[in-house]
Amino acid sequence: MEYCYKYPRPAVTVDMVIFRNNENGEREVLLIKRKNIPFKGSWAIPGGFVNMEETLLQSAERELAEETGLKGISLYQFYTFGDPGRDPRGRTISVAFWGYCDENKTVKAGDDASETKWFSLKRLPKMAFDHDLILKKALEEIP
Repeated sequence: MEYCYKYPRPAVTVDMVIFRNNENGEREVLLIKRKNIPFKGSWAIPGGFVNMEETLLQSAERELAEETGLKGISLYQFYTFGDPGRDPRGRTISVAFWGYCDENKTVKAGDDASETKWFSLKRLPKMAFDHDLILKKALEEIP
C-alpha cells in the first residue's frame, strides 16, 4: 500500500565544508564552481541532494566524491540550515558537514562542478546560495 502525504515536503541536501592547511600553515577551504543553474559560474561549497536510499553521511561522501574527487575524508555533521528562500529551486533543508583534507590530496571537478579551487579564508569569493553563512557557522563551531 502506498501512503500519500497531502502536505508539501522540502528537499534535503548536504553541504561539505572541507578545510586544509596549505604549505604556509594557512587554513583554506575547498570550493567548486557551479556548472548548472541556479548560480551557474558561482563558487559554492560542494554539496547536493540526498538520495532516498542513502543516509546523510552516505550522501555527503557521494556528493564530495562526485564534485571534487575526494574520498576517504572523515566528515562530521555540524549544523542544519533551513531558512525558507535559501534555494531558488524551492524549499530546501541542508545538513552541513565538515572535514579536513591532507594538503597532498588531489581534487578534480566533476558532476555539477566545472572547477575546484582552494581559497584562503582571508580571500573568499562571493558564494552561491547561503554558503557564506554555512562557512561562517563552520568557522564558529570547528576547532
